[in-house]
Amino acid sequence: MSTINPAPAANLKIGLVSISDRASTGVYQDQGIPALQDWLAAALSTPWQVETRLIADERTLIEQTLVELVDQQHCDLVLTTGGTGPARRDVTPEATLAVATKEMPGFGEQMRQISLQFVPTAILSRQVAVIRESAGHAALILNLPGQPKAIKETLEGLKDADGKQKVSGIFAAVPYCIDLIGGPYIETNEAVCKAFRPKSAIKPA
Repeated sequence: MSTINPAPAANLKIGLVSISDRASTGVYQDQGIPALQDWLAAALSTPWQVETRLIADERTLIEQTLVELVDQQHCDLVLTTGGTGPARRDVTPEATLAVATKEMPGFGEQMRQISLQFVPTAILSRQVAVIRESAGHAALILNLPGQPKAIKETLEGLKDADGKQKVSGIFAAVPYCIDLIGGPYIETNEAVCKAFRPKSAIKPA
């Protein structure tokens, strides 16, 4: 399935992949993709397009989907949700690493730091982040948690009662990472997520 937000002329393309045996067979309604779309709609001020996929926890299928979104659909950023725990069916990290040309371990480390603010079982999460490169294109692929609340916290970070940032979310580093791999310049709604770039990398307003 594929949907496009109201700015079809965008040059930023994002792939969203929800990985769940039960949701993909209709046992229950997927919550991951709607949560991601809602957060991105609030956080991004750059126009964007989206490709969505709802698939089962099958390693070969996950690998094929990630390759298709990057190599054929030319997504600049791919966000997955689900399949990152220790259960035997959780193979999202293995599939993600299998299609990678570079691993970006800092993203996974920060995701676990955020989740550890809430539950000690955050150490069981195995989210990874990678870059997949081809001759003329590259994309950042991030594994995210499966629950909408955790997705928001991971991307946005944690704020105190006055709205001051306590723990940085991972998305603050995403726009500059996309810059470095040759993707489009991404701007954010700073009230939701302030992107960080070195001064030399900031485009004039």
